[in-house]
Amino acid sequence: MALERWIALVFVAICLIYGYTAFFAMDGALAPFMRRNPVWPSTFPKILAVMGLVTGLVILFGGKAAASRPGEGEIDYRRLLSYNFGQALLLLTLMVIYALALRPVGFVLSSVIFLSLGSYILGERKLFVVVPVSLVAVFGIWYLVQEVLGIFLRPWPWFI
Repeated sequence: MALERWIALVFVAICLIYGYTAFFAMDGALAPFMRRNPVWPSTFPKILAVMGLVTGLVILFGGKAAASRPGEGEIDYRRLLSYNFGQALLLLTLMVIYALALRPVGFVLSSVIFLSLGSYILGERKLFVVVPVSLVAVFGIWYLVQEVLGIFLRPWPWFI
């Protein structure tokens, strides 16, 4: 069996467990006044479970088997150790540092630094492109979360 079918099989198993939880376990804990609502807290997880299950089954049973040689842009699992893992490990380390720095440094500064360094790690070297895009994205997300959703998100470092 091809690698993508094994991954699809694991994905189908995860979707089945998630779907069981969404359809049977989540609805039992609802308050009585919420049972009359048309949309429950479990509605979106139910939709995700069904869509994931359908997608996994299509990959698992659909199409022909993968060719013995991967084509252009596909992952060759026989040469897995020859891929560049340095970027992935640097990005994961950067994500952990971002998560730890989010409260003391503030959302705006830590997010701009994270997005700029992340794009540098992935190969974008033009700072006149990276910094404005990061600033627009960060201030846009901060505005949506803070002002539209009404969720407090500390924008600046703790000493300001």
